[in-house]
Amino acid sequence: MMNIILTAAVAVAVIGLVCGVILAVASKVMAVEEDPRFPAIRAALPGANCGACGYAGCDGYAQALASGKETRPNICVPGGASCAAEIASVLGIEAGEVEKRVAVVCCAGDCTKTDVRMNYQGVKSCAAARLLFGGPDACAFGCLGNGDCMAVCPNNAIRIEKGVAVVDRDLCTGCGLCAHVCPNRVIGIFSAKQQVINVCSNLERGKAVVDVCKAGCIGCTKCSKVCPNNAIKMDNALARVNPVRCTACGKCVEACPTGSVKFVFGGPRPQPEPEETPVEEAV
Repeated sequence: MMNIILTAAVAVAVIGLVCGVILAVASKVMAVEEDPRFPAIRAALPGANCGACGYAGCDGYAQALASGKETRPNICVPGGASCAAEIASVLGIEAGEVEKRVAVVCCAGDCTKTDVRMNYQGVKSCAAARLLFGGPDACAFGCLGNGDCMAVCPNNAIRIEKGVAVVDRDLCTGCGLCAHVCPNRVIGIFSAKQQVINVCSNLERGKAVVDVCKAGCIGCTKCSKVCPNNAIKMDNALARVNPVRCTACGKCVEACPTGSVKFVFGGPRPQPEPEETPVEEAV
């Protein structure tokens, strides 16, 4: 009996030793060398894992940079210029300019502009509320106001006012987490330089919009017709402002009958040029 136990123990020990040797050899032969720059790049990133850079989190972006598959050190929106400079220093390249981006809630339909069509008493979640016939609000395209975006914001840059999410521009880093979690997709990430935006997401037009919201875009095309730079195009029933062409002259803002096209970042409203006084000819 003792011999059987000893034999079994020796056999197990031998098998374990052989497996250990095989694993040791395999770890050397099949090892994937990590670029020594990866830890430094990863340490420079903020760790938000927001995906705004287009990669699956900060690790994915760092690996792409270290391997050379990605050459842009300045696309981490939350990290900003300091992050880009640090990454560029590790890679020995130019950082380039980092454009500040911020979230904008494209819905002006607060409780003073629109009504509710039912009393929702479920889970305080925009995603949950939307599952119930599109939500309790009269406008099925607007902000649901239950704060899913506020819950995911890492910088406490979002608050709910009068039933609509409001973004604090100074605190927002443009990471895009709020935009991803919004079930109605009313939050967009825009360049902080862009001043004029259509803050409506209703895909209907005319009377269908007016019936549910006093601040919605009715697709009248007045803004696009008065724009001197051809910066506004109609996307079905919604006016879209091209930030490259837009000079923030304010003519579209003045022409919009519902106020959905507006200055969103507090930019100064351009003053109309003074009219020239005709000079009377001397008799």
